Amino acid sequence: MHTTATTATHCPYCALQCGMNLRPTGDGSVEVEEREEFPVNRGALCGKGRTAPALLSSRVRLTGPLVRSHATGRLEPATWEEALDRTAEGLARTRAAHGPDSVAVFGGGGLTNEKAYALGKFARIALGTSQIDYNGRFCMSSAAAAHQRAFGLDRGLPFPLSDVPHTGCLILVGSNLAETMPPALRYLTELKENGGRLIVIDPRRTRTAAQADLHLAPRPGTDLALALGLLHLVVAEGRTDEEFIAARTTGWTETRAAAMAHWPELVERVTGVPVPKLRAAVEMFCAPPTGMILTARGPEQQSKGTDTVSAWINLALATGRAGRPHSGYGCLTGQGNGQGGREHGQKADQLPGYRKLTDPAARAHVAEVWGVDPDTLPGPGRSAYELLDALGTDLRALLLMASNPVVSAPRAAHVEERIRSLDFLAVADVVLSETAALADVVLPVTQWAEETGTTTNLEGRVLLRRQALTPPPGVRSDLDVLNGLAARLGPGLGRPALEKSFPTSPEEVFEELRRASAGGPADYSGISYRAIGEHQGVFWPCPEGTPPPGTPRLFLDRFHTEDGRARFVPVGHRDSAEVPDEEYPFLLTTGRVVAQYQSGAQTRRVDELNAAAPGPFVEIHPRLAERVGAAEGRPLAVVSRRGRAVAPARITDTIRADTVFMPFHWPGEGRANTLTNPALDPVSRMPEFKTCAVRLEPLDD
Repeated sequence: MHTTATTATHCPYCALQCGMNLRPTGDGSVEVEEREEFPVNRGALCGKGRTAPALLSSRVRLTGPLVRSHATGRLEPATWEEALDRTAEGLARTRAAHGPDSVAVFGGGGLTNEKAYALGKFARIALGTSQIDYNGRFCMSSAAAAHQRAFGLDRGLPFPLSDVPHTGCLILVGSNLAETMPPALRYLTELKENGGRLIVIDPRRTRTAAQADLHLAPRPGTDLALALGLLHLVVAEGRTDEEFIAARTTGWTETRAAAMAHWPELVERVTGVPVPKLRAAVEMFCAPPTGMILTARGPEQQSKGTDTVSAWINLALATGRAGRPHSGYGCLTGQGNGQGGREHGQKADQLPGYRKLTDPAARAHVAEVWGVDPDTLPGPGRSAYELLDALGTDLRALLLMASNPVVSAPRAAHVEERIRSLDFLAVADVVLSETAALADVVLPVTQWAEETGTTTNLEGRVLLRRQALTPPPGVRSDLDVLNGLAARLGPGLGRPALEKSFPTSPEEVFEELRRASAGGPADYSGISYRAIGEHQGVFWPCPEGTPPPGTPRLFLDRFHTEDGRARFVPVGHRDSAEVPDEEYPFLLTTGRVVAQYQSGAQTRRVDELNAAAPGPFVEIHPRLAERVGAAEGRPLAVVSRRGRAVAPARITDTIRADTVFMPFHWPGEGRANTLTNPALDPVSRMPEFKTCAVRLEPLDD
């Protein structure tokens, strides 16, 4: 499919899902052009989006299946029939010997809605396993859990991004939009041009924080105490919206009492943020009639991430800044389909339409769509890290799609050991990632420009990526992979072939997804490919018969709870799972840089991006550098209880003097996630990526 027409589609990277046009170049490839009519980015693109076609090159991608030779132990080229046969045999053999829950499935937040839906269905009816989760657990799960218990519904943003410039004050917690979502920075610029105020909360003075009217720099892991301290001041200064609280919420009495236990001086001692700055933040947020609070991975990737997000939601509710125009709480979803990926069944406890796997009515509805007995659907399985940690024990085989946990998982060296201990591993990916390199079978799959499918961006806007190119002849789509495996697994498990249950047409899968989601919280039944194309996307929920563009703004009349009221959740500060001590006296936090993305499996293969961000580094304050004897550009070892990483020191006064920062995009000796702590949030099962105790050891070159 090499056409001369320009194809309107979307970027393959972050949850903005920026619109772009792809124009054929004449040599079988495409180049990116601006798509100014798409409202989210209005033509603006970051370097990753501009260079996205570079990954389509056969120089950097997989172009045919690989199978590990029994004779040499190396991955060697194979036919698709050989690769699919070997994969089906490995999964079926393990299942027969050890039971269905000995086989696990691990998905990714970059999969389209159609693929995520099909993968969850495949795990539950083709393999019969409960052991499925995905890497999105590492991204938005704490915010999702807090959303659910406060509002009864989880959609990252309850309003379009275009509302942000019209609020009176925005609190941005633990997000560096300038580097993670550069095209979104214009919304902050427009906010300030409109007279709005910006408060940024981050232990580093990032490029985003540099734009703020007020920057608060708490110690990593103390965002919960900070939110409680601000709510304490709101109450003490008489700034609560009592009318809103009485009319639209429940649980305020207990929440107010919990906040009053966190007085300003205590919060200063815990967070390191001076009391005058706490008071300034409350004044700035409460002075205008509207306000928004947006959180990202900073407060969420903690062992208390759900409670931390709940504390920020409580602040929004107490001030009446929720469920009203130009006000509200939202989560800045990270991965390209991080929103849709958590709605349609690849999570351990979930069925399509954001239904609960433990709900009998949900099981009955989805089972009817799938043509199976509800009693045959397995129950909830392990969360992402718990699944990875169990590999090689009772989990003996793994099918993995669109994820690279060898680099991206917490305690990554341990996760790599667990993956190596498997009896069988099959990986479907576009490149030979560090995880794929360990596989018994590698299945090369199509990329964003070579396939059609939907994604759901951080606003809850369902979008359509359109195929612009024919993939190389040795590459197939993930839907083809699942179809081929289902055809082989059905008879092998004593059942007729299942391939008819796994169509290869994305639109056919989407039509089934619509029916499966109907009546659920994330109802897509009124969305079609045609409506998406005609309206620049459709917002869910969109039940059958809802006119496009669906529901751009949630909660203006009622929240998605039984009584329509939002729920305050009383929370109290507690320490992180690890705090500094004599042996590990400093705090490590991790994050991204503008030219790389997630585990770097894709972006590290793009020359222009590698030139801009060639490798990891250890960012520390000059006072900390002097204390430990570190020098600019010299190798510095960062050591935690889980391992050791080495990278050049980068010395700057834009970070707290007790804090160490490392980006997490690289494998090898600079692998930051070797250090991170897998301590889990008790509600969301989110690992504590954002803070752990470390020591520093300067090294000779």
